[in-house]
Amino acid sequence: MFLCNLPTFFKKQKIIMSAEKQKRTELKDIGEFGLIDVLQQDVKLYQESTKKGIGDDAAVIDASSEQTVVSTDMLVEGIHFDLSYMPLKHLGYKAIAVNVSDIAAMNAVPRQVTVSIALSNRFSKEAVEELYKGINIACENYKVDLVGGDTTSSRSGLVISVTAIGTAKEENLAYRSGAKPGEILCVTGDLGGAYMGLQLLEREKQVYMSNPQAQPELKDQEYVVGRQLRPEARTDMVHEFKEYGIKPTSMIDISDGLASEVMHICKNSEVGAVLYEEKFPVAEETLKAAMDFHIPSSTVVLNGGEDYELLFTIKQEDYEKVKHNPNISFIGYILEKEKGTQLITKGKQVVPLQAQGWTHFKQSEDE
Repeated sequence: MFLCNLPTFFKKQKIIMSAEKQKRTELKDIGEFGLIDVLQQDVKLYQESTKKGIGDDAAVIDASSEQTVVSTDMLVEGIHFDLSYMPLKHLGYKAIAVNVSDIAAMNAVPRQVTVSIALSNRFSKEAVEELYKGINIACENYKVDLVGGDTTSSRSGLVISVTAIGTAKEENLAYRSGAKPGEILCVTGDLGGAYMGLQLLEREKQVYMSNPQAQPELKDQEYVVGRQLRPEARTDMVHEFKEYGIKPTSMIDISDGLASEVMHICKNSEVGAVLYEEKFPVAEETLKAAMDFHIPSSTVVLNGGEDYELLFTIKQEDYEKVKHNPNISFIGYILEKEKGTQLITKGKQVVPLQAQGWTHFKQSEDE
């Protein structure tokens, strides 16, 4: 992970690119086309299916004989990220990762992305280049091609819109609607780390705002902070499923918390589910941070979000093929629809599963 120097974390983010004021180039001085020329300098192509990338009216992609999978996501400053503690390079990386994650959740392979940005005049050419450093690092990591996008002005803040394009054979696609009673609920990796990283960053931001001389207390917190600032899409699992000779019967990525994603699968598949709290995969660093904040680890896992791990179901007969995979945890079963969604706690209590993750437009509805 390319985490910044934590002791000077907030000071470096107080003013975008403040350390390079002497190098600041105003966007109005180079114009939109000049900015595009700057940004495409470091773009590399990795996919044979990309016939034409940046530089024409549209990209050209060879669709071949596979299905094309497309996902679009938007990140808005003040809603999805806070530049007081989110370095621009990390933000660029995350913008690609969260979109690539949606492609992986379809059991498809990401191939291309487009990136559109809206910028206010407080951003310099150097700041945008820093953002695109993270974008290009992510493109190299996931072997996806940046093939286009758009740039425009914004009256307030930064907006990033990414479209990801992937491919898969029709028979390999995994939808949210394929789960059947008796199948096993699985998750990759560990959960809750991104949420606790956000809590730590928000706490340190408030301390810094009260006392700019204070140093962030983020020692030994690199893991959870990294889970928030630089999440990884689980594209590796698409290849592992193929190696195991299995196809998830349903799948979704965990962006809004485990409970929300389970209920999405249940709704689309018209089934119920039971989860076992004792089976939840939680890293030691996440557990420690949750204890420090006096938050139950189950709350962190069920309602935290932004882990971008994969939640999926498999048939009972496929369990033997994956049971020794250290990246997969088996957390429950699919039930008949009339049994609803249930959580069995560590104390063996059966309680209804409720989703309390991120809800868009909630604030405006409450006002």
